[in-house]
Amino acid sequence: MSKKGQTRQQIHHPGTRVERSGIYTCDAGCDHSTDVKGHVFPPLPKGCQAQGWVLLTAAHPE
Repeated sequence: MSKKGQTRQQIHHPGTRVERSGIYTCDAGCDHSTDVKGHVFPPLPKGCQAQGWVLLTAAHPE
């Protein structure tokens, strides 16, 4: 469990395929990215210490 009782989210690494369209944030909170299913996750921002991208808001919630 992470802070505030939230469950740990899956980290998506730069260069991997986006499985779900939505707004992603780097896991260090440096930047946001809008990504579309089937596209490739972009590189992390220069100087960012994150490991990858996590889904912040899904484009089409289930």
